Amino acid sequence: MGFGIPHDPELQSEAVKMLRKADKVLAKIIDLSGPMKLEAENKQSPYEALAEAIVYQQLNGRAAETIFNRVQKAFGGRGKKFPKPEDFLKMPDEPLRAAGLSRAKLLALRDLSAKAAEGFVPSHRQILKMEDSEIIEKLDTIRGIGKWTVEMLLIFKLGRPDILPVDDYGVRRGFAKAYRKKVMPTPKELLAFGERWRPYRTTASWYLWRAAEMKP
Repeated sequence: MGFGIPHDPELQSEAVKMLRKADKVLAKIIDLSGPMKLEAENKQSPYEALAEAIVYQQLNGRAAETIFNRVQKAFGGRGKKFPKPEDFLKMPDEPLRAAGLSRAKLLALRDLSAKAAEGFVPSHRQILKMEDSEIIEKLDTIRGIGKWTVEMLLIFKLGRPDILPVDDYGVRRGFAKAYRKKVMPTPKELLAFGERWRPYRTTASWYLWRAAEMKP
């Protein structure tokens, strides 16, 4: 499968062209927002990206970054590379809890590390060959990793072109504002409506995030 949007300018251009034709309301959001500016960061392995996602859950960016750095320092590491699965499994709870990890996040990271150590979590090379649905189904079984987290991986780490995170608050809010709805759509309603955006639902999602940020 490899990488798609935003790594291929031609594909991105084709996505915008198709969305304009398929949806007049979204076309207006595209005009107001300008070119898509989504930079997928693909330097991390799936294990590292998921570990970071767990740490960052339900925290603001600065607080999560502080804890993430403390965890790495507990292993003597620097930068953004997370400890290897085997190293994380060997580390006692106390230093990790002292770094700021909650009990729930610690258990999730241990489950992730155990599954990575046994080869269940795909490598960077392996995940590039997997279908979106296959990745979601596989990684959703890991403790602390839900469908939304995997979808964020697919969008921001792998740049997959056809992801619509229907449970995302920002996407649902952006839809309500763009289409002048009094209430946000249910995930089921958004999924059905989004069929018109295939096969470029990632681009549509990005513009709905922009719509959510716009003033009424």
